[in-house]
Parts: sequence; C-alpha cells; structure tokens
Amino acid sequence: MKVLVIGGGAREHALCRALSLDPDVSALHCAPGNAGIADVAELHTVDALDGDAVAELARRLEADLVVVGPEAPLVAGVADAVRAAGVPCFGPSREAARLEGSKAFAKEVMAAANVPTARSYVCTTPEEVDEALDAFGAPYVVKDDGLAAGKGVVVTADLEQAREHALACGRVVIEEYLDGPEVSLFAITDGETVLPLQPAQDFKRALDGDEGPNTGGMGAYSPLPWADPKLVDEVMESVLQPTVDELRRRGTPFSGLLYAGLAITSRGVRVIEFNARFGDPETQVVLARLKTPLAGVLLNAARGTLADEPPLNWRGDSAVTVVIASHNYPATPRTGDPIGGLDEVAAQDAPHAYVLHAGTRREGDAIVSAGGRVLSVTATGGDLTEARDRAYTAVDRIRLDGSHHRRDIAAKAASRA
Repeated sequence: MKVLVIGGGAREHALCRALSLDPDVSALHCAPGNAGIADVAELHTVDALDGDAVAELARRLEADLVVVGPEAPLVAGVADAVRAAGVPCFGPSREAARLEGSKAFAKEVMAAANVPTARSYVCTTPEEVDEALDAFGAPYVVKDDGLAAGKGVVVTADLEQAREHALACGRVVIEEYLDGPEVSLFAITDGETVLPLQPAQDFKRALDGDEGPNTGGMGAYSPLPWADPKLVDEVMESVLQPTVDELRRRGTPFSGLLYAGLAITSRGVRVIEFNARFGDPETQVVLARLKTPLAGVLLNAARGTLADEPPLNWRGDSAVTVVIASHNYPATPRTGDPIGGLDEVAAQDAPHAYVLHAGTRREGDAIVSAGGRVLSVTATGGDLTEARDRAYTAVDRIRLDGSHHRRDIAAKAASRA
C-alpha cells in the first residue's frame, strides 16, 4: 500500500512512524512534513489547504490512501477533493468537519443526538455576551466558534478577561464550567461503524501544576489507571455512536477520526468539544500503545468497510509524551534555534524513548526550531512511572536555547497507579 499523509506536526510524525512500521505499507509519503518525518517518509511540497493540489499529488504518487492530519485542510474540504479524484481518504468531508470547525454546529448536533454536554449560549453581540457571562458566573468558559489552533478557549475567573476574549472572537460559545478531570477519547469511524481507541489525558496549560496560559498541549499519557474500566463503553454508547448516527441521518456522514474531549464530572461524562482529527499530543501516546497495524484500519474506514475490522490489539504498557516548546510559546515563539541531543536520544534511549518532531526544519546539516511546539519526546514503559522516567531522561538530553517543558506530565496518575 502507498500512503500519503498530509501535515507537518508531531501528530503527523506519530502517524508516519506507525505507518512506517506497518508491513503492508510499501511506500510512505508526507506533505509538507518536517525534519523528523523525513527519516521515515519521502517529503513533498504542497499547499495543504488546496484540495486540488493534494488530489493531484495523490494521483501522481499513485497513492492507495491519503490521511489528512490537521483540522484546517479538513474544514477546507481537502478530503472531498481527494475522494472526488478517486483516491480513498481518511478524514471527514467539509460538511462533517464542521463538528470541529463550528462549536455552535457541534452543540446543535449534540442536542439532536441527546449527547451530554455543557449548557451553552451562542453569542454574536456584546449584549448577548454579557447576558451569558452573567447567567453562568465564574469560572467563565468562552470558546471561539471557529478554528483557533487549540488556543480559542479561555477559562478564567476574571470577568473582564472573559468578556475581552468573547468580543475579540465575533461569534462565540459561552458555556457552563464542567468540573472533574478531562479525558480524550478517539474513535475511527466510516460513518456507521465506530471503533474506539484507548483513552488519554493531555495537559493544556504551559506550566507545571496546570498554571500559565492555555496551549495546544504540553504532554499526554495513556492508559488512565484512575479511570472507570467501563468508560470507553459508556462513551461509545452515550457520545460517539449517537453523534455518528446523527450526522449520517443528516446526510453528512462522518468518516475519519472523531475525537471527543470529555469531562468526567460529578454528574457523569460530559462532552467539552469534538475534533475531526487525531489530537496532538494524545496521538503520540495512543499510537505508541497500538499493536494492530494502522494502515489497514484507516483504509477500511476510508472505504466504508470498518465492520470487517477485528477488534484492535493494544500493548499492555504505558506511554508518556512531553512537549518541548520554544522560547516564549504560546505567545510569540522564537524560531531558528539549533536543536542538539537528537542523536544521543536515538543512540541511548531507543527503542523505549524517541523524539517526534513538531515545529522543526533542516538548515544544512542542522535541525532548527520552526514553531511553538518543537518536539514531542515519547516513551513507553511497563507502567507510567517507568514511561515517565524514560521520557524525562530523553528530554534532558535535548538542547534548545530558551526552550521550556513541563516536569509534571503524568506525575499524579503515576503516583496513584
């Protein structure tokens, strides 16, 4: 099978790494990719938001499957263009991707499908914003209706900060605060059959102890030793299958990766948000534990034959990923700094720990930072403690001037396991 992956972050590196280990994959391509992905896939230049250009590249490479990683190309309809060219594509249509592209649309679908979620208001005027903020009180949860690269949500006790964010967004969803730990659960679906993956937990805040500004994610771990063993079954029954069924009923079937961001509240499971693609950095730890070869599962989803897929096999180990971010992330990150220590990790920590590239590029013989989140250092172990130790041993080998990372990823979960 020849596979083309669209995107260039650590999520796509994790996908390419998993696909490169699949014996059924004879050729692996990625566009645009990054310096790390170049080690496992042939890179190509393409405008990832241009569906016709992606479809033409897929045709030229004679790809048997295209996997669209990021949300922006999905919302732009890239998967539609690839399918129209006759190439199987893993990723939802433009219409179905509105589940992530519009928070208001997602709330509408959840209401129709009786999916448990936070009470909310969609606001477009300052008066509506003030009424909604007053109705819910602090802590305030304010979400940009559209795509915001993981940074469109503000949760704050500061009324002025909440109001300022709401007015800057234009169309905004304001909702009640959900208490309890957050969980990410991915499911692969062909629009009818739903195949859940293993849950993970990510860390959104920039600093230890969940302090500092919101980010795209500073680390993750899987499995969740504290979670109810029936959690996946419950979410399948109350969230994932009803949502997929509702979208099919509307004539816009969702085929691809459905990501449910959940809060385990005192009143039960509630959906915080849906995404229409693999999450970053949770993908790094979920795929590290997946034993089933990935390509065939994604192809069955793309072809609408997921019902033929046997249950997924999982390794019994744990996985932890720690994100190394560039100076001043998530504000205005500095780029162009050389990265050292990558060879040391490969030589001394493999195969239990490895580095997935996010924002990197090659300059001559050097690899330099090229984004806010630069690397995802990922490790596996017999339990979370061992996986953490291996991850942080590898993290400490990395040299990137001005970089920062959290030291508490999975620490609480490991102590409770």
